[in-house]
Amino acid sequence: MHRSKYFLADFGFTLLPLTESIGHRAVVYIEEYGLATGLRAGDAIIAATATENNLPLLTKNARHYKGIRELRLKVFAP
Repeated sequence: MHRSKYFLADFGFTLLPLTESIGHRAVVYIEEYGLATGLRAGDAIIAATATENNLPLLTKNARHYKGIRELRLKVFAP
C-alpha cells in the first residue's frame, strides 16, 4: 500500500471514486462559476464529489465554493 493510503486509512478517510456524474457536475460548475469565483478543475471536482455523495465540504478556502447553491459548505479556521 502506498504511504498516502496509509495516512488516509489511519485517519479514517474514505476514498471516493471519480464517476461520470461527478465529472459532468464538475464541468457544469466550471461553466457556471469559473469566471465569477475563479473555480478551477480541481476545486470543481472536489465540490462535485461532495455534492454527488451528499457530503459537506470542509475547507479553509471557501472563496471558490461560495456560489455553489447545492453544496453544503463548512468553513473552518485551524
